[in-house]
Amino acid sequence: MKKIFFLLTASIAIISCSKVKDGEYLITGTAKGIENGKTIILQGQDPTTKMAVALDTVKVENGKFEIKGKVTEPAFHTLILQGANGPIPFILETGEINIAIDKDSIHKSKISGTYNNDEYVKFNDELTKTQKRLADFQKNNTQKMQAAQQAQDTATINGLMKQYVTIQTEVQADSKKKYVAYAETHPKSFISALIIQGMLGDPSTDAKKAEALYNSLDESLKNTAPGKEIKTKIGQAKMPAVGATAPPAGDAK
Repeated sequence: MKKIFFLLTASIAIISCSKVKDGEYLITGTAKGIENGKTIILQGQDPTTKMAVALDTVKVENGKFEIKGKVTEPAFHTLILQGANGPIPFILETGEINIAIDKDSIHKSKISGTYNNDEYVKFNDELTKTQKRLADFQKNNTQKMQAAQQAQDTATINGLMKQYVTIQTEVQADSKKKYVAYAETHPKSFISALIIQGMLGDPSTDAKKAEALYNSLDESLKNTAPGKEIKTKIGQAKMPAVGATAPPAGDAK
């Protein structure tokens, strides 16, 4: 009985320690080695103009920073560190988001803490593995290509280009398979909604497959901006083309 009481007390303590309520976010960041006073901007996108807009600005203090606010649905945002060589993309959503900035290599900054951000990191890692073949080929053949260009060795240049295109085609096909497989197995992930949205922008996409993936999405995702756009595009795809011949009256049911 005491054990059960202890577990209940511990659970209540964990819940009460949560720093955010539903609809709120808290970004807690570490910025080791970054001098005090450096500015960090939280950047989003204007829903109408699609232009980047600054939503909040904070300063690094003792290697740390914190940004609080409210959010209605998950969406990609970026953090921009003053003087850094690029932005840090992440998904802004309800919950406590942890961002550890790597000042020497900004793209190696670590993001964690919420479901969609954890999924985003894992998904990116898988894509990186798939695309490694292409990166390795470029790395291993850069000098060979440069030498061939200087020597005007068209046979070598054409051979390398042919190999590159072959690998690129295979990598793209593998990536597409991974996109679909992910969306099939992660109906609650915001990444899945973005995948389906991207699929509908590709003329080679199987529309019925995209619709099936959309139908399997969690209702919360269908109500996001990407979810609503997917629904609209699916509806548009089902509409008869302008000028299409109507079926004979006698065939109507």
